[in-house]
Amino acid sequence: MNRGYPDRHLIVIFGATGDLAHRKLIPALYELERHSQAKGRATIMGVARAGISDQEYRQQVIDAMKAAGETGPEVTDWAHRAIFFQTLGDQGSAAYQALRARIEELEQSVGSPGNRMFYLALPLPAFPPTVEALGAAGLNKSPGWTRIVVEKPFGRDLDSAKSLNALLHRFYSEDDVFRLDHYLGKETVQNLIAFRFGNALWEPIWNRDRIKAVEITAAEELGVESRGAFYEQAGAVRDIIQNHLLQVLGLVAMDAPAGIDGSSVSNEKLKVLKSIAPIREQDFVLGQYAAGEANGKSILGYRQETGVKPDSRTETFAAVRLAINSWRWEGVPFYLRTGKRMAKKTTKIVVTFHCPPAAVFNPYIVCGNESNRLTITLQPNEGFNLAFQVKIPGEGMRLHTQEMRFRYADEFGKLPEAYQTLLLDVMRGDHTLFVRNDEVEAAWQVCEPLINGKSEVYVYPAGSWGPSRTDAIAEGGQHSWVNQ
Repeated sequence: MNRGYPDRHLIVIFGATGDLAHRKLIPALYELERHSQAKGRATIMGVARAGISDQEYRQQVIDAMKAAGETGPEVTDWAHRAIFFQTLGDQGSAAYQALRARIEELEQSVGSPGNRMFYLALPLPAFPPTVEALGAAGLNKSPGWTRIVVEKPFGRDLDSAKSLNALLHRFYSEDDVFRLDHYLGKETVQNLIAFRFGNALWEPIWNRDRIKAVEITAAEELGVESRGAFYEQAGAVRDIIQNHLLQVLGLVAMDAPAGIDGSSVSNEKLKVLKSIAPIREQDFVLGQYAAGEANGKSILGYRQETGVKPDSRTETFAAVRLAINSWRWEGVPFYLRTGKRMAKKTTKIVVTFHCPPAAVFNPYIVCGNESNRLTITLQPNEGFNLAFQVKIPGEGMRLHTQEMRFRYADEFGKLPEAYQTLLLDVMRGDHTLFVRNDEVEAAWQVCEPLINGKSEVYVYPAGSWGPSRTDAIAEGGQHSWVNQ
């Protein structure tokens, strides 16, 4: 990983008046300005169709920071010193030529050497025309480096992902493209690499000989909120499984990389994705939440949410059992599960180990549901629990499941936001936590049976753990879901 100081540069944010820019990007850039090696090295230009002035946009930035809990003269000084705005108006070629002229003028005035980051905080349909327009205006080249950041979702299926990759490669090299999945910026996700390969304890047992099953869950208590219209075009598979959960799976299941750099880590994750056996219909369940109750409150069903069709078949839940055909994982089932309006908000990895080979004790005591298990919690209460058996004091050989626990907050305090980490890595040109083009396409290949089939979408009550039919997937692999 590149951990040096980034060069002085200009960040151009497309969609600068939108929710992502206000809630995530602007606060993250401010934190980098205050606390990191990027201090004083970034000038920020917001770009959108709105016809507003630099000063009006600076006020939006100040308001966004206030909503994030940051106020005071430091915020105001930063906004007036580092924040600018350029309107795109009708988004025609003249608007992009004017953008280029403004960029060059601003770089000259602040003494920037021509290093540029273009951040597309835009909906998926806007990606292709924006990339085309940047290329036509010559903004894919600069006196220094040029990097383009694309937020997930990266395509809607395999064909659209391939088309978008081909378009990007017309104007940018792969080294200049940063496909951002914010899950990879979470400290706990990054820690999977350190946890696995920084400790000699785990590698000898991290395989089919000692591991019985691996479960990865991303559950949300909230529904679609005000994003009903967007979610109708996405669904749980596109929104979470194709990107977030398959990326986490890659880190859990990969072999040791040649080094901690973007190419080496991507190579190993790609091997995992390419080793996943084709998904059969009996290997997955899709669901949609109906009306229910949580925390004593009545909750609307998905079809009653604003922007959702009354006969919608969009899945808000998906669970799948995967098989990885590799030497390390042959015969080990991997379970992926995600859903909205679930019983609890949690993102976790549960590694269940085999029972001891000799039946010295009653096997039902030694291998209960909570023993011989490693739980890595990615959010909230980030950390891990290792469950093992101990003898209860007194006469007789009575066993009890005990846990060793580690919590990040206890040791390190508040963790940095994912966008801080990822933005700093783009500034440094470090691809380790980003997704390569062939990874994206391999992940879509895995998910094709889930998004192209005509599978039934089962109803589950809001506030539950999903459709009851999901248990059949786990039982097929002699497993039970960990609902804690």
